[in-house]
Amino acid sequence: MTEAIEGYLFYEIAALLVLAAGVGFIGLMLRQPLIVSFIAVGILAGPSVLDIAQSHQQIDLLAELGIALLLFLVGLKLDFNLVRTLGPVALVTGLGQVIFTTVFGFLIALALGIPPLTALYVAIALTFSSTIIIVKLLSDKREIDALHGRIALGFLIVQDVVVVVAMISLAAIGVGGAATGDGAVGDVLIVLGYGVAMLVFVVVVIRYVATPVVERLARAPELLVSFAIGWAALLAAIGHYLGFGKELGGLLAGVSLASTHFREAISARLASLRDFLLLFFFIALGASLDLSVLGTNVGPAIVLSLFVLIGNPLIVLTIMGAMGYRKRTGFLAGLTVAQISEFSLIFMAMGVAIGHVSEDALGLVTLVGLVTIAASTYMITFSHQLYSAFEPLLGPFERRSAGAEQEESAEMARPYDAIVFGLGRYGLGIASALQDGGKQVLGVDFSPDAVRHARQMGQEAVFGDATDPEFLAHLPLARAEWLVMAVPEHATGLSHDDPRHALLKAVRDLGYDGKIAVAAHLQETAARLASDRADLVLMPYRDAAYAAARMIAGEALAARPVIEDPEGQKELPA
Repeated sequence: MTEAIEGYLFYEIAALLVLAAGVGFIGLMLRQPLIVSFIAVGILAGPSVLDIAQSHQQIDLLAELGIALLLFLVGLKLDFNLVRTLGPVALVTGLGQVIFTTVFGFLIALALGIPPLTALYVAIALTFSSTIIIVKLLSDKREIDALHGRIALGFLIVQDVVVVVAMISLAAIGVGGAATGDGAVGDVLIVLGYGVAMLVFVVVVIRYVATPVVERLARAPELLVSFAIGWAALLAAIGHYLGFGKELGGLLAGVSLASTHFREAISARLASLRDFLLLFFFIALGASLDLSVLGTNVGPAIVLSLFVLIGNPLIVLTIMGAMGYRKRTGFLAGLTVAQISEFSLIFMAMGVAIGHVSEDALGLVTLVGLVTIAASTYMITFSHQLYSAFEPLLGPFERRSAGAEQEESAEMARPYDAIVFGLGRYGLGIASALQDGGKQVLGVDFSPDAVRHARQMGQEAVFGDATDPEFLAHLPLARAEWLVMAVPEHATGLSHDDPRHALLKAVRDLGYDGKIAVAAHLQETAARLASDRADLVLMPYRDAAYAAARMIAGEALAARPVIEDPEGQKELPA
């Protein structure tokens, strides 16, 4: 009998995994994050459709492990130095967005007829944005180091801190709710005491234990991964036993290792396992949803989704404009908070477990999550096109003097022989070599760190986004003989989202008639750039290979092959 049950469980898990892979593939084709696909899997596998997910205890166990591991990785990345580096903008924007969304979300929920306590839960759940989704989308667009990307990371960390506070509060409320009479306050104080003791323990681990232990374990990467999983599960179990929740325990486990030099390696190795285990959390969530109940929530879900999709970006845009940031930076950063996150669902699930809210409220927030995550994915993906469309309406959100992004007028006014866009290793190397050859060179990059590093190396450099026509119009293009585009190449090659394509078009539209050199890695991309009015296409790896071969051979080699213009207009050196 036991073997039959185990066999059936295996069949069930196998069916769920196959279904997840199929739905995930469809989601990938639609450019949707896995969260949307996984919730859809849960709905399909639930009793309302296929009724596959029946082993609820086993699925719930895997779901709990997934939540503990997710919060462990969040704790592992809690970099408070980033918030301090970005200064007031991360703190003010993060807290401002949380307060705005909570207050107005609560009022909107009340207007929709939702009871006050449930309305408060819903409003708080709407404040959290998905760090996983935002980091993935910004990384894919190579904008994680741009100013708006760094600011977004800063206020996401502020949101993570709010998540921690909210979960601690729920844990304490849960204990108080479980107790009755005079014992309630005492039980809450006991849990808070346990929490303080746990924090002291984590501080001791950070100070004396974490670094030496992790350094020894890092000699065997497989053991390091096993230790990280075990450590997350142990502190999650302790947190649950002491009464303040496995979620907070898992997060503290991550915080305890965040100071080590191996946190990025641990995070990278556990990311796939996190996604696998979270699949079961979303399956359990989707399977618990009653489609008939979801149908009654469509109206409120649409209203709340519009509030998140429009209201959250507007408040970020308003705050950043008031702090002296340009409307473009505020708009691009604001789009990153136009969705709710997996933490919103976890937060509501905790409220259901405590007994404060019903499954109906969890279904409402889940529906809002599906709508906002799906829509905001396209909003972030096509952020620059959206900015171009709405730019005429965004004037009120920018000061006349954008002090926080003030451009260096002296550098902008001087004549330069060459302007180099992109100050990575290759671009900075070109700029330095030209400068050593007696040329006046101005470097441009959208990463504040890259600009700072270039200046430390003695290179004149300014911060700016090469795809922003307003910024390009202020550059001293007219007297520059060469523009060098050493910006990163997208994995998909030259597309309309490629910054090199936008930059080529923008400078030609501004009337620049000098010469343009563009760096490329792929042959087909280089050919497209050649036909896109580039005067010289640089291929760093091929150029370096030919130069190295000439030095090794000590004699002249054959000339480099040329790249033919597809339209047959010219031939350019590779």
